[in-house]
Amino acid sequence: MGKKGLIDYKIFIPALLIVIAISIPFAMYEAKSLELLNSIFDSIVTSFTWGYLWYGIILVVAGLYLSFSKYGKVVLGDPKEKPRFSLFEYSSILIAMGLGSTIMRTGMLQWTSVANDPPAGVEAGSPEAILWGNAYSMFLWGFQVFAIFVLIAPAMAYILHVRKRPLMRVSEACRSLFGDKFSDGIGGKIFDILFLISILSGAAVTLGLGAPIVTYNLAHLMNIEITFTLTLIVTIVWVFLFSLSAYAGIEKGIKRLSTLNMYLAGALGLFIIFAGPGIFILNYFSDSVSFLISNYINFSLNTDSVHQGGMSHVQSNTVFFFAYSATWAMLHGVFAAKISRGRTVKEMILTYFLAPTLISWIATGILGGLGVYQYLNKDMNILKLVQNEERMAAIPEILSTLPLGWLAITLFMIVALIFLTTTLDSTTYTVAAYTSTRDMSKFEPPKTLRIIIAAIITVVALVLMRIGGLPPLEVVSGLMGLPIIVIQFILIWAAIKMMNEDEAFKYNIRK
Repeated sequence: MGKKGLIDYKIFIPALLIVIAISIPFAMYEAKSLELLNSIFDSIVTSFTWGYLWYGIILVVAGLYLSFSKYGKVVLGDPKEKPRFSLFEYSSILIAMGLGSTIMRTGMLQWTSVANDPPAGVEAGSPEAILWGNAYSMFLWGFQVFAIFVLIAPAMAYILHVRKRPLMRVSEACRSLFGDKFSDGIGGKIFDILFLISILSGAAVTLGLGAPIVTYNLAHLMNIEITFTLTLIVTIVWVFLFSLSAYAGIEKGIKRLSTLNMYLAGALGLFIIFAGPGIFILNYFSDSVSFLISNYINFSLNTDSVHQGGMSHVQSNTVFFFAYSATWAMLHGVFAAKISRGRTVKEMILTYFLAPTLISWIATGILGGLGVYQYLNKDMNILKLVQNEERMAAIPEILSTLPLGWLAITLFMIVALIFLTTTLDSTTYTVAAYTSTRDMSKFEPPKTLRIIIAAIITVVALVLMRIGGLPPLEVVSGLMGLPIIVIQFILIWAAIKMMNEDEAFKYNIRK
C-alpha cells in the first residue's frame, strides 16, 4: 500500500480545514472573537451549571457500575494473553496522559485562585480560604475528571481487542447501535470528524499554552527576558522530543518516557520535602485531604444558587473544567483503549480512576504546600502576583526559595517538558491511529503519519501563537465538549450492548 493509502483523507482533511477556517478569522479579530465566544460559552455554562456537575457524578457512577457488575470481568483481548504492560507501566502511561504538565501548574498555583475568590462566607486570603484552595485543587484532578476521560474507552477497546475491528473509530463503535448504513455513511463521518476537530484544536492549544511552563522557569534561571524567540526555541526542542518519541512508538517512546518521569517527579517531590518545609508540607497535605473528604459533596454539586454575589471561583471553574475536560475525553478514551489490551474492563477503569488521582493529590500536597508555606511564613505575596496576571512567574519565584533553588527549577522544567512531550506524543499517536487505514487491531499507526501529524499540529500552534489566535481556539475547544458529551453516553450504551450481544461476561473472561 502506498503512503497515500495510509490515511483516511475523508475525515482528516475536513477536520483540519475546519480547524484552520475557525482559527484564521478569530485570530484576525481576536478581541471581538473572544468577546463573542466567551459570551456564548459563559451563557451555556451558566444555563447548564447543574448539568455539568451531575454529568461528572453520573459518569463516576457509570464507571463503578461497569467495574463491579458482570461487565467488569470482561477481558479486553484474548483472556489467555498477559496484559501488554505491567501495572506500573500502564499506570505511568495513564498518569502522563491524564495529568501531563498541567498538574505541575495547577498543583502549585490553583489554591491561589480560590484564596483570592473563596466560596461565600469565607474571607479572601484567610487561612480557611487557603485550605479551601488546596483541597479544591485536589478535587479538580479527581474521580469526576478521570471518569470523563475513561468512559469512552470500554467501547473503543472492545471493538479493537475483542471484536478485532480494523478501524479504531467512534463510527465503528456505534455500528451495533445504529447499523452499517449510519457507521459507513455521513453520520459516522460526522462523528469521526467531530473527534478530530476536538483533538486537533485541543492539541494546538496544549502546545501553545504548555510552552510557558518551561519558558518562565528558563528565563528566571538564565536571567533573560521572555520573548517569542525563546518560546519558539523551547517549542522546537519540545516538538523534536515528542516527534522522536512518537516515531519510536508506545513501547520505546511513550512507555519509557512515562516511567522515567515517574522517577524524576518522585525525586523532585522528595527534594522539595527534604530541602524545603517538609513537616509543614506533610501537615498541610493531611489537612487538605481531610478538608477535601469533608467537603467532597459540596465541591461536586454546590452551585451557590442562593448567593446573590454570583458563583465563586470554585463553582465557576469546576463547571468550566468539566466542560473543557469533555473535549479531551475522546483522545483519552481512544488512547486508553489502544494500550489496554489484556486488561479487564474493571482494571482499565479503576486504574484510570485511582492512579492519576493519587499522583495528583500528592503533587498538589507538595507543590501547593510549598507555595502556601512561602506565602504564610516568608512574606511572599503570591496572591498579588497571580492577581496581576503573573501566574507563571510565580512558579520559579516559589522554587527559587529552596536551597539549591536552581536545581529545583531545572528538575521542574525537565519533568514538565517530559510530561508535555508524552501528552503531545500520545495525541499524535492517537490521531494517527484514528485516521490510519491500517488494521489497528494488528498494527501500530504508520511512523510517517505520526510525524506528519506532529508537524501539522506544531505549525497550527506556532502560527496562532504568533498572530494571537490561541485564546479564541481555546474557547472553541471548550465548546466542542457539548457534542462530545452526547457521544460519550452513546458509547457507554454501545459498550454494554456489544458485551450483551456477545455474552462476553461468560466467554471472554479469565478462567
